Amino acid sequence: METILSTQNNRVKEWEKLKTKKGRKKTGMYIIEGRHLVNEVLQNEADVVYVVATQDELDEIKFDVPEDLLVIVSDKIADRLSDTVTTQGIFAIVRIPNKERQIQDPDSDVTGAWLLLDNIQDPGNIGTMVRTADAAGFQGVIFGKGTADIFNPKIQRAMQGSQFHIRLVLGNLEEWIKSFKTANIPVFGTELNPQAKSYKDIDTTDDFALIMGNEGNGMSQELLSQTTANLYIPIKGQAESLNVAVAAGILMFSLRNI
Repeated sequence: METILSTQNNRVKEWEKLKTKKGRKKTGMYIIEGRHLVNEVLQNEADVVYVVATQDELDEIKFDVPEDLLVIVSDKIADRLSDTVTTQGIFAIVRIPNKERQIQDPDSDVTGAWLLLDNIQDPGNIGTMVRTADAAGFQGVIFGKGTADIFNPKIQRAMQGSQFHIRLVLGNLEEWIKSFKTANIPVFGTELNPQAKSYKDIDTTDDFALIMGNEGNGMSQELLSQTTANLYIPIKGQAESLNVAVAAGILMFSLRNI
């Protein structure tokens, strides 16, 4: 265990840069914040480099922190590292697994239910969809081109630990779609057009892929042309559309044999 009190400490400056994609890419590490997430990361065999906490927070937490990982910091340092308005004062610095730093090829024996994200931008939406995929028993979530960085602190916080329960993959969605089709697994897009089907008309199954598109523009036309079927959710009221995370939640639970 060691103590750092100065905001000018070189390690503190490095940790602060982990809030940026450039800083994460340069160091191969990311930062998570909050009691729940730090406890989750310690329990799930992640490569934790440091647990950084104020003394007050360390006195409050109900789980053990390995002493060789622990760094005690001042409140000012905690405020600098925090990505929230009011910090809990505890963080973990975690090494990014090599396989999660690059585009992954599709599984040769792909099975189960998968969520594919096509150019999704909002951290809250992404976190909610990952948590819902976890709750619905999905195999994993594939982050496609244009989708926000998995290790963005806001996304890590919004996932609330589900990132340690299911697979998160950086992937070429077109290649994964080919893999699903080769395995005779249906690929469902989400689009309201004359050819689209109501999700209520689709038989439930344990093995399928569901693609959710960009919040404003929807799925790319290239991906829409490669799906098994494109689905829509009937709207009875006057709302023009549903939030992408809400729509994803309805579809994930409705399409699965739960």
